[in-house]
Amino acid sequence: MADKKEKTFRFVIVGGGIAGVTCVELLSSQIPSADVALITAGPHIKAVTNYKQVSKTLEEFDVEEKPSSVLEDKFPNLTVIHSAVKSLYIQSHSVETVDGRVFGYEKLCICSGARPKLLTQDNPYVVGIRDTDSAQEFQRQLSKAKRIVVVGNGGIALELVYEVEGCEVVWAVKDKAIGNTFFDAGAAQFLIPFLEADKPERAAPCKRTRYTTEQPAPGASQTFKADRNARGHGSTATESGSALGPDWHEGIVLQGAEQVPRRVSVEYQCEVEKISTSEDLLNSPQQTLRPENGSWPVYVQLTNGKTFGCDLVVSATGVVPNTEPFLHGNKFALADDGGLQVDDHMMTSEPDVYAAGDVCTACWEHSPLWQQMRLWTQARQMGWYAGRCMAAHDLSEPIELDFCFELFSHITKFFSYKVVLLGKFNGQGLGPDHELLLRCTKGQEYVKVVLSGGRMVGAVLIGETDLEETFENLILNQMDLTRYGEDLLNPDIDIEDYFD
Repeated sequence: MADKKEKTFRFVIVGGGIAGVTCVELLSSQIPSADVALITAGPHIKAVTNYKQVSKTLEEFDVEEKPSSVLEDKFPNLTVIHSAVKSLYIQSHSVETVDGRVFGYEKLCICSGARPKLLTQDNPYVVGIRDTDSAQEFQRQLSKAKRIVVVGNGGIALELVYEVEGCEVVWAVKDKAIGNTFFDAGAAQFLIPFLEADKPERAAPCKRTRYTTEQPAPGASQTFKADRNARGHGSTATESGSALGPDWHEGIVLQGAEQVPRRVSVEYQCEVEKISTSEDLLNSPQQTLRPENGSWPVYVQLTNGKTFGCDLVVSATGVVPNTEPFLHGNKFALADDGGLQVDDHMMTSEPDVYAAGDVCTACWEHSPLWQQMRLWTQARQMGWYAGRCMAAHDLSEPIELDFCFELFSHITKFFSYKVVLLGKFNGQGLGPDHELLLRCTKGQEYVKVVLSGGRMVGAVLIGETDLEETFENLILNQMDLTRYGEDLLNPDIDIEDYFD
């Protein structure tokens, strides 16, 4: 294999998403004399813009799709290779691309991202939304749809259900509350009543209009009606395009075929049992599912016994790390979630091979306040840190685990509200001995603090609370807060004065 190498690079990075591009930028600027190659399937890369360090661990940035030539113009030592990866040969330190070329590497970083976990493969009525192409395909199919079923309870599902108009939406979630990936039932209940009332006039122009809701009877589904009127994360796939940016729905019109206010009904605590086409039903011997009035192209049977006919099923049920092209013939250690195991220097189990972003699973002993979630922020942090580790190892310099892995932190937006998540914001892995403090002003803010042994270990902040820096400090300092009790969240007490 080695004799076919076109060229050997000091550093090769696979994947043009946030993790890969951030890694390339770090290596190219830190070691300008080194030959760096970026292997990416699509013509565009994902670039971080408007980066802002909000506090010690919180960061905000936009994600923009740009032609890869932008990177090559910036870094003369960088070569962009446009092709997907076919195989990786650890022994000969080389990578073969789908178009048959072979490139050698001294150090390799795999940033190939993840792909949607589709409910079913090869069904034309089931779409997964993960990258820009699939979002546009969804937009095209939605324009002809009268009813869609959305399955999943993460950021993309949450935003999607909020943005779609002119179409009936049935939303199937496996949890007791919406948005469970990001927050608990309390935060979901904060968002739901506000879907009900007239929205307060915001100072900033808000392009979204107001919603009404009917409270569900016990065991019934919950329905929202609009008077008129999700969030992707991750890095990049080897075959498909890069994952969506946080504002992926901006600029694409999510409009169905009906000229009516849209309706959302939520089916809680259920999953998809079966997806059938109308032909399947007509040919099924027991004929248990009778197509309702009019025939729909596809039917979704849920585990709660209900069946819905619809034009389109949107699968938004999480992601699977994109490891396939790298595994054949190699002995990578994989984590339970299918990601490449990496240590605290972002190294895989194979020599000179690193990984970052959605394709990898952090297998070092985590800080008690950090957990991996496949999000934009972590793709950027991991890509940056992997680049630093590769450079340090190359220059034989020591390196310590980056501070960003001390405390989990994430800023995002849902339903046009700012959402800040810190530490063990959902009490992840804390056992029964933790306590919660809550403060909620309907339609304005929701503040939840997670305490364990009198110390703050997590928080959810929705709205303009201005508490993120104070709470971040309290979590990092692990100060005993027992004596403050409920006053910790008393709006009449200026908590910043206590802890500056």
